Amino acid sequence: MDSASLDRTDIELLRHLQNDARMSNKELAAAVGLAPSSCHERIKRLRADGVIKGAHAEIDFTALGYGLEALLFIELAKHTRDVVDNFLTEILSIPEVRSGFLVTGSHDMVVHVVVRDMTHLKNLALDEFTSRPVVTKIETSIIFQAAHRHDLMPVAR
Repeated sequence: MDSASLDRTDIELLRHLQNDARMSNKELAAAVGLAPSSCHERIKRLRADGVIKGAHAEIDFTALGYGLEALLFIELAKHTRDVVDNFLTEILSIPEVRSGFLVTGSHDMVVHVVVRDMTHLKNLALDEFTSRPVVTKIETSIIFQAAHRHDLMPVAR
């Protein structure tokens, strides 16, 4: 589904869910002026069409003992589709990996990780990344502070 097939009501539903995915169907329907049954059908369609990919809880990892976040800048030995796709799939199975990005520039991948401390970060880098034959270089940057947005971007028409 592309943005041209979304109407104003769909966009308003997405805006509300983006800000609070815990809203009930009844609350969503009231917020956008729909009957609950119509709202439910629209949400089902948005999910089926892949517009809504999921709803997630935002976790404070420090409360779970993970006090350090880092970005790993990785260079790969090969850049074939299979190598890149397999690498991304494999690293997403590592619990400390929160996201991975194929990027342009001097690095091939950027990987966001959460770890307990510097020792955990060192072990993760050595055991899970530099030990892979496809990884030729890794640079690490510690994240001092992060800010995130969760509001809906303007939809292109």
